[in-house]
Amino acid sequence: MLRLKDADLSRTLTKQAYEKRAKDNQVRLVRMQHQINKHRLPVIIAVEGWDAAGKGGTIRRLLKNVDPRYYRVHSISKPTELELDHHYLWRFWRRMPQRGELVVFDRSWYGRVLVERVEGFAKTHEWRRAYDEINQFEAQLVSDGHLIIKCFLHISKDEQKQRFEAREKNPLKAWKMNEEDYRNRKRWPDYQEAIDEMFARTHQRCAPWHLVPANDKRFARIQIQDLVIDAVERHLAQLKHRK
Repeated sequence: MLRLKDADLSRTLTKQAYEKRAKDNQVRLVRMQHQINKHRLPVIIAVEGWDAAGKGGTIRRLLKNVDPRYYRVHSISKPTELELDHHYLWRFWRRMPQRGELVVFDRSWYGRVLVERVEGFAKTHEWRRAYDEINQFEAQLVSDGHLIIKCFLHISKDEQKQRFEAREKNPLKAWKMNEEDYRNRKRWPDYQEAIDEMFARTHQRCAPWHLVPANDKRFARIQIQDLVIDAVERHLAQLKHRK
């Protein structure tokens, strides 16, 4: 069973090794996107993680050189009034990729069993039933030919504190900080419990979780690139074999 404690947060990558692998991966990512478009494969990448885990920077480097005509990024925040009038998955159904397109979610439908659960924005019976709803939601997408890649960026509590402090001192990043960040930090054990239950209840064969150690940003960025490339290549090979 996948758990946060399984992540080896000591994993690092030297700057030299990072630059070489990043350069090689950019070529592979461009080729990968061409194959996604050629075979009309809809790809969904859901990126979850702690506050300040590096989700945004990881996504930017993943998409650095791919064709902007064939990907979209959705940064998910609190739902609008219109979205609150619908089932919580409604706003995600509307953002699914077209055939041959790659869509990345910076936070996703898993907010239902994470922040909405911990902060009380969803009632107990609502987030408890969400595990089955999410599994069915993803299974329907996979049955329709979608590839789903789910990643969770894990950092230590001490690392998060250091990143918060660095952000506050940097005028170009201070805007990222707000009271909610520190409020969420105080509930670290509650989030740990919610994350581990999320893994246990939604780690499906058709849509598995990938737990990424992210104390070292270089290591996390390369690992995300590698697992996305490998997942797409493996999926396309399976499609070719079926034919």
